[in-house]
Amino acid sequence: MNHLRYVSVIATIAIACCLASASNPYSEEKLREYAAAMLMVGFKADSITPDCDAVRYVRDLHVGGVILFDVDLTGTRELGSRNITSRERLRSLTSQLQHYAGGKLLIALDQEGGRVARLKTQYGFRPTVSHSHLGEVNRRDTTMHHAAIMAEDLAWAGVNMNIAPDIDVNVDPNCPVIGKLGRSFSADSAVVAQNARWFIEAHHRKHVTCAVKHFPGHGSSAADSHYGLTDVTATWQPYEMHPYRYLIKHKMLDAVMTAHIFNRNIDPDYPATLSHKTLTGVLRNQLHFDGVILTDDMYMQGIVDNYDIADAIVLAINAGADILVMGNNITTGYESNRPFKVVDIIVNAVKQGKIPAYRLLESYNRIKKLKRRL
Repeated sequence: MNHLRYVSVIATIAIACCLASASNPYSEEKLREYAAAMLMVGFKADSITPDCDAVRYVRDLHVGGVILFDVDLTGTRELGSRNITSRERLRSLTSQLQHYAGGKLLIALDQEGGRVARLKTQYGFRPTVSHSHLGEVNRRDTTMHHAAIMAEDLAWAGVNMNIAPDIDVNVDPNCPVIGKLGRSFSADSAVVAQNARWFIEAHHRKHVTCAVKHFPGHGSSAADSHYGLTDVTATWQPYEMHPYRYLIKHKMLDAVMTAHIFNRNIDPDYPATLSHKTLTGVLRNQLHFDGVILTDDMYMQGIVDNYDIADAIVLAINAGADILVMGNNITTGYESNRPFKVVDIIVNAVKQGKIPAYRLLESYNRIKKLKRRL
């Protein structure tokens, strides 16, 4: 009887193992699928061919998203030297990308208005105004009007994610990357929050998602995180969190982009992009945000000059990031096979126990949920 019970138990375990193996979401194939879905990548060219980098990324690797630029910072740095050269060519490009991706691709760019606008009049798009102008006027109809123009142009061109608005509070008007460029709505966090809500509402009406930036606040920095790590410990103000609280409360946030800044008020050891205390501890647990978290570009000098990229990727995912942005359009240069290498880094890290496999599934599900809104 004991022998029969033993055989029965072994058989039950064997069957369970077979079933688990058959449906195991963490197989090699699934891990690669989940890892690739977490990438938002850049490429060169304003049109595509069946064997170009863009097609390799979306058709073969199945990345979750692409990010577009109008200026190639790794090349001539001239207007129209990257992905955006005209309205018609951009619309054709996004259509082809979705064709190769099976219609499941996030296509993103930065269209804040003013100094940060990838869709320029030179390419046939309508003029834009800066966040600082909108904040000064501070009227719903004005902000909605200008945001609607941008959203209409994005939607017409096949772009379904605007990495905007910038909800940094203008703590320091001399901040070289925010205040001096007119990228903040206001020094008043309530004005920032309200105008951001109107901006996002106008985009949602055109079925364009928004990724606000740069969490937990870049408006008091004295340096640009594109070129090195920036420390805002002594200048950051708690009210810089208000726009996030407000937008989360009103269920307006699709996605949040992180900042490569040290804020030792929150984490004495890691910059926000790599900080579990910041992304999970504050954004997830304190502010109760359950949408998609994007990193700022992982190959900015603020990261690559201070961390091995494989270590940084592990830290970012474990911190709570869902999408790793790598525009391949930064001072650290263009590398054709970079997305493939990053997927290898992620999969190997899971196999080595450096990243819990469930983190990939969490992010995959959040990204799927975001895409369902499009």
